[in-house]
Amino acid sequence: MDTDVSAVVEQIYQDVLQRNPGETEFHQAVREVLDSLAVVLARHREYTEMKTIERICEPERQVIFRVPWQDDRGEVWINRGFRVEFNSALGPYKGGLRFHPSVNLGIVKFLGFEQIFKNALTGMPIGGGKGGSDFDPKGRSDAEVMRFCQSFMTELYRHLGEYTDVPAGDIGVGGREIGFLFGQYKRITNRYESGVLTGKGLGWGGAQVRTEATGYGAAFFAAAMMEVRGDSFDGKRVTVSGSGNVAVYAIEKVHQLGGTVVACSDSAGYVVDEKGIDLEVLKQVKEVERARISGYADRVASARFVEGGSIWDVPCDVAIPSATQNELDADAARALVGNGCRYVVEGANMPTTPDAVRELRGGEVAFAPGKAANAGGVATSALEMQQNASRDRWTFEHSEQRLEEIMRAIHARCHETAEEYGAPGDLVLGANVAGFLQVAEAVHAHGLV
Repeated sequence: MDTDVSAVVEQIYQDVLQRNPGETEFHQAVREVLDSLAVVLARHREYTEMKTIERICEPERQVIFRVPWQDDRGEVWINRGFRVEFNSALGPYKGGLRFHPSVNLGIVKFLGFEQIFKNALTGMPIGGGKGGSDFDPKGRSDAEVMRFCQSFMTELYRHLGEYTDVPAGDIGVGGREIGFLFGQYKRITNRYESGVLTGKGLGWGGAQVRTEATGYGAAFFAAAMMEVRGDSFDGKRVTVSGSGNVAVYAIEKVHQLGGTVVACSDSAGYVVDEKGIDLEVLKQVKEVERARISGYADRVASARFVEGGSIWDVPCDVAIPSATQNELDADAARALVGNGCRYVVEGANMPTTPDAVRELRGGEVAFAPGKAANAGGVATSALEMQQNASRDRWTFEHSEQRLEEIMRAIHARCHETAEEYGAPGDLVLGANVAGFLQVAEAVHAHGLV
């Protein structure tokens, strides 16, 4: 690598550290992208001269606000809300809202930064953003969640619009929350602006396959990844961490594609079912009853529950981390390699630590980064926006077909870009470079803004 280019990349990273102290997840996301971009700067000196990377690393707008609300007992609570509108070079800001106690500015910025490149890879006209709150909906009544969402939207609405910023759901924000948020937006603005939020109910502007999209998309990406290696899901043992929306529908599609998911998890532990996870029971436990994963083992004779521990100790051919950031560390990666795992496909956002990625590569495990593999959710959100704009509604079959086409196109783009830039098979570099180039071209076309 050119010494001058390496120095430029390192200086950019040091500037990010200095300007954003304490935001470790954001630092990690930037570092991972920068490690791939030296090969681009070596070919395109104009990106150094115009400080293109620095401009993309700095959000266009960061909004932080107070969210006061009252619980069912009359107690007043004060949460903090965030929306980071990171980059609009390709279209209106697009990215989910996360409601979880861990949410802070650094988390939202890491997610928004990833979203820039993920959205670019879809080929859809959407920019990157992210938001959320440190509010925890777990254990709260519907009335409490409604009051929180109404307070949250009372501030956020002024920053949104179908041509400005279009949020969706993320951890802690599902159909219930999107409904409450949309209702308050409609009440305040006196506009039925369907395209201002995605992930809506099917009866009032939602899109088919949006619920399934991230999990389905990860499985489609994995299938494309295997095909270029002359392989498939047939007969494969698969582990999927998590048991939320992404995990449930990744499991569903993996089974449809011929694989067998033998383990899934939640924050209390994991279940192993050698016969394959029974999706009907899992959906009942997690989606209907909103109960713990241990409830699955209580109902399925072939399953066992392991409290705590690591799901990555379960032998598998394919691992799909689908819970949260940095859940798969170096020790877990070594366990996967030792047990013969051949593919790791990120269903969540940045669930694999940098040390774990190095361990996987050293063990010759094919690795798919989340900004490519879990882009199905935002891709289908863009399809929902498209349907809202045309007052149209597609069938489930047509929507799923479009999703598969998009995921296969993302894989092809990452695969081909990696080869073009001298790193065959390196989908991390392929995703980062391909996404960056598309955003950088638009940034330059718009001038110094």
